[in-house]
Amino acid sequence: MLSSHKIKIIQSLDKKKFRQKYNLFLVEGNKIIREMVNSPFKIKEIFSVNSDLNYLKNIEITEISSTDLKKISFLQHPKDSVALCEIPLEEDFIECDRQIILDGIQDPGNLGTIIRLADWFGIEQIICSEDTVDFLKPKVIMASMGSFLRVKIIYKNLDNYLENTKNVNIGTDMNGENIYNFEFPKQFNLILGNEGNGMRENTFNQLQHKITIPRFGISKSTESLNVSMATGIILGQIFSR
Repeated sequence: MLSSHKIKIIQSLDKKKFRQKYNLFLVEGNKIIREMVNSPFKIKEIFSVNSDLNYLKNIEITEISSTDLKKISFLQHPKDSVALCEIPLEEDFIECDRQIILDGIQDPGNLGTIIRLADWFGIEQIICSEDTVDFLKPKVIMASMGSFLRVKIIYKNLDNYLENTKNVNIGTDMNGENIYNFEFPKQFNLILGNEGNGMRENTFNQLQHKITIPRFGISKSTESLNVSMATGIILGQIFSR
């Protein structure tokens, strides 16, 4: 049985200020919870409608009703379990040869999908501007499908970072070079901007190369690609070589 106080705390974890206050975030689904066992993230407590996770040692598992699960889940149709997890300490920053840089991404689904794409293509690190949506937000965690466990997500002041990075800064621009002709260097930052406004002027001014995905369709009704779709196309082109 979940107390009303515990339910209130869990429900509040949708907001960053409460995740920081309690030093907790939420993970849903037995599949991802199982993957967490071999990750740097620590599970504090699990609430489950079944006993499929009883093999997990030294983790408190509370059996709850389907009604209570619906109260603490952010899914429309929750299935099995919700885990309360501790926010890990920030690790020392090490620059990787190939990185994704996100400038002001606000949609949780986009960020989660980009994390998943990074995991698929072997991009080990994503650097986010300080105003990019928090990757520990429940909707981002769900959209990443567990990939947040394998990709490092770091928040930085992009002005300072991009000015001092050793990697080549490459960003998307409608007037940029065709990605199918562009030769990506061995060390690069792939920079993508906000869904509606694109990247900020300061970020844009740090670009050393600008690339674009050419349109092949005749219709002009589609003005631009979704940022996560664009990320997938660009990464696919990079690794096709």
